[in-house]
Amino acid sequence: MAKILIADDDTHIRELITLFLRNEGFELLEAKDGAEALAIVENAQIDLVILDIMMPHIDGWELCSEIRRIDSNIPILMVTAKGEAGHKVKGFQLGTDDYLTKPFNPVELVMRVKALLKRYMIVASQTIQLGGIVLNRRNYQVIRGDETLNLPLKEFELLFKLASHPGQIFTRDQLILHIWGKNYDGVDRTVDVHIKRLRERFVGDTQHFQIETARSLGYRLVIT
Repeated sequence: MAKILIADDDTHIRELITLFLRNEGFELLEAKDGAEALAIVENAQIDLVILDIMMPHIDGWELCSEIRRIDSNIPILMVTAKGEAGHKVKGFQLGTDDYLTKPFNPVELVMRVKALLKRYMIVASQTIQLGGIVLNRRNYQVIRGDETLNLPLKEFELLFKLASHPGQIFTRDQLILHIWGKNYDGVDRTVDVHIKRLRERFVGDTQHFQIETARSLGYRLVIT
């Protein structure tokens, strides 16, 4: 069963989350601040992190960045009392996979955790199915019916990243970091160019998936 880290300085919140997730059979670890949480991530195999923003020593923003430095794929669910849109955008820019605002319904939290773990397992398997289209990251090929497509590497990686988290919005900065790396010194327009090319390549496959533009935020892939 998956091992989940709960990082929150509120003992009652940790107890509530632990209660509901333990009933689902998950193995749980707790951290009362960001520094303790980071030490656990560095020394244990964690499958998902639930973190709060306002924590002592290392806050949720910095913790999220540090986790992404250690592991770019581990799912992160941010649970916080700060529900303003600006905080959500910042969380996604730093690499948060999902966001839940306090007070929250524990049942909804459990469902979101399960959805994030399912996405993580898809990525770990290195294959993703989008209706009748299969992405195989082992050989960087796209199988569409009886046809095998060999996309340029960056296009494939971009499509695979979006497909790994269907419905999740990725900002241009996030996509550049994940696909082109932190040392990329070009402009974010390159993301738009690659998205345009992908849409053109799969213009007849909208019954399988679509790449949508989230105005002023970025892009997301939706399985149709």
